[in-house]
Amino acid sequence: MLRHEFQPGKLIAGIFVTIAGVTYLGDAGDAWETPWFAVIPLLVLGLALAGVVAGLTGAVRRRRKNRRAAAEAAGPTEATGSSDTAKIPN
Repeated sequence: MLRHEFQPGKLIAGIFVTIAGVTYLGDAGDAWETPWFAVIPLLVLGLALAGVVAGLTGAVRRRRKNRRAAAEAAGPTEATGSSDTAKIPN
């Protein structure tokens, strides 16, 4: 199987949809009574949270990619850290 990047937004969405499915499954199996409208807020909350997490994940990945590209373009001295801090005596 090919490796892929971890996508926490999709994980959160999947968890909330699974919880909604289990809720309806329990209702269908007569384990408890669930009103038809009870899952809507759960799904809305889960999808909103997944969207926020996916947006934050994308922003962090873009920032890391830009920093890495800037460090590679600046040369090896900038990528390893500031050379000024090495010259300061203790």
